[in-house]
Amino acid sequence: MSTATTDRPNKVEVTDAGPSRKKLRIEVPAESVAESLGLSMDTLVAEAELPGFRRGHVPRRLVERKFGTAVRKQAKEQLIASAYSKAIEDHKLRVIANPSSDTLANLELVDGQPLVIELEVEVMPEFKLPSLDGIEIRKPTVEVTDDMVQKELEKLLVQEGRLEERSSAEPGDYLTGHAKILDAQGKSHFEQDGIVVQVPPTTNNGKGMIVGLSVDDLATQLGTPAPGQKSVIRTRGPENYEFEELRGEPMTIEYTPSRVDRIIPTTVEDALARFGMSDVEQLKTAIRTRLNQRVQIEQISVMRAQITRYLIENTAMDLPERVTADQARRNLERRRLELMYRGMDPAKVEESVAELRSASAESAVRELKLFFILNTAAEDLKVNVTEAEVNGRIAQIAQERGERPDRLRSQLIASNQINGIAQQIREHKTIDLILSRARISDMPAEEFNKLMREQREQGDRDRPKGESAATSAEKPAKTPKAAKPDPAGKSSDADDKTKAKSKKDDKGESKSKKK
Repeated sequence: MSTATTDRPNKVEVTDAGPSRKKLRIEVPAESVAESLGLSMDTLVAEAELPGFRRGHVPRRLVERKFGTAVRKQAKEQLIASAYSKAIEDHKLRVIANPSSDTLANLELVDGQPLVIELEVEVMPEFKLPSLDGIEIRKPTVEVTDDMVQKELEKLLVQEGRLEERSSAEPGDYLTGHAKILDAQGKSHFEQDGIVVQVPPTTNNGKGMIVGLSVDDLATQLGTPAPGQKSVIRTRGPENYEFEELRGEPMTIEYTPSRVDRIIPTTVEDALARFGMSDVEQLKTAIRTRLNQRVQIEQISVMRAQITRYLIENTAMDLPERVTADQARRNLERRRLELMYRGMDPAKVEESVAELRSASAESAVRELKLFFILNTAAEDLKVNVTEAEVNGRIAQIAQERGERPDRLRSQLIASNQINGIAQQIREHKTIDLILSRARISDMPAEEFNKLMREQREQGDRDRPKGESAATSAEKPAKTPKAAKPDPAGKSSDADDKTKAKSKKDDKGESKSKKK
C-alpha cells in the first residue's frame, strides 16, 4: 500500500545523527492517513461476520467498535513500512541495519491529522578504498608434530569422557544452574535456568566466565558451591555489552547451581571401540589428518588477517566514538561465527566473545570499520553468495561440531544467525579475491611469529591509550588449541561438559542443560 502519490507526496527530512547514522523525519499527509484507514476498514467490513449478521453485511459502526483498534494498528504499521521504504529509496540511503525509534511504539493515527514518523538508521559511511592489488602477504609454513597429535588425543579422551555428579564443586568442575543479572538499583536485565559455568581451574589464575562475561576473580567470588548454594559475583558491565545501560556500570550476577559435575576422561580402549578403530596408531592417523586440515584453514585465516589489517590501516573514514548496542551485537556475532568456522570448540568461542565484550571502545569501532570496508569492497568486486554456498558452510561447521547440518541450520535460523553465515561467506570471498591479487611469500612459522610480535609491539606503541592489543589482526601461526579430529566422523568440538552429558543422555542417565 503506497502512502505517497504525485499529488500528495510525503515530506521527508534527512539529517546527520552522527558518524554512519541518519535521522529521518517523515510526514504522511492527513489525506493519505484517512485513505489508508478507509481502505483497511472497507476490507474488514467486506469480510466481517458477527452473530446475527451475514458475512459482509455487518454495520460499519459495529465493525469499527469491535475491530477499530486492530484496524488502526494494522494501518499504522502499513503506513510506516511503506513511508520508510520509499524514503530510503528516494534518498538512496545505504541502510545496513533495522531502524530504531523511541516514538513508534506510542504513535497513534488521528483522524484529520498527518502521521509524523521519526527514526534513526545506520548507513554505510562514505570513504575511498585503498588499492587492492599487489598487497604483500606472508604465508606461514606449519607442520603437524607428534606432540600436537598427542595433545589432541588427550583432549579427545576428555571430550569423550563421562560425567560424574558431585555433592560440591572443586576447581575445573562444571556447574549447571540459575543465573540473574542485576544493575546497581536491583533491576533484573537477564534471568535464565540451565546456565553452565566452569569453576576456574587453578591454571586460570582465578579468571573465568559466567553468562558470557569474563571475570578476573571469578574463582574467589564464585567459590566452590554445592547445589542450592547461591553465589554473588560483582563486576562492571563490559565496554561493548549488548545491554547499553550496563556498560561500565556496577552489576551483580546471582548464580545458584542445581548440580555439580566432573568430567572423567575415557580410556584409549573405549575411544577405539567408540570410533571403530583397531589400534591407537589408526586413531592418531585420523587425528593427524584432521590437524592438517586445521592447519590449512589456519594458514588461510592468517593471510586473511593480514589483508584486513592492511584495509583497516589504509582506509580513512569518520566513525563513532563507541558502537551502539546493535553494532556491538553484530561485532560479537561476526566473531562467534568466524571462530565456529575455524573449528574452535564452543567453550573457547564464548571465551573469545567475552573478551571482545570487554575490549575497549576503540577496538569495537575497529571491528565496525572492517565491517564497512568489506561490505564496500564486496560491492565493488561484485561478490555474491548462493544458497548452495550457505548450505555448504553450515555442513562444514556442523561437521566440526559433530552435529547434523539440518539441526544446526534450524539453530542458526532460530537465533537469527543465518544471515551472518551469508555475510561471513561474502567477506571471506571478498578477502580471498583480494588475496588472489596479492604478492604472497612463504616464511617459517617461527620467523612469521617473530615478525607478528614485532608488529603488535609497534602497534601497541602507536595505539591510542586504552585500545586492546587483542584487536591486532594477525594470529600466531600454529594449529589452534581447539582443533579436534573427527575420527570416523563421530566426534564433536562441542564443549567438554555438553559432550560428556550427551553420552549420558544416550543411556537415559541425565540431560544436558546447557543453553
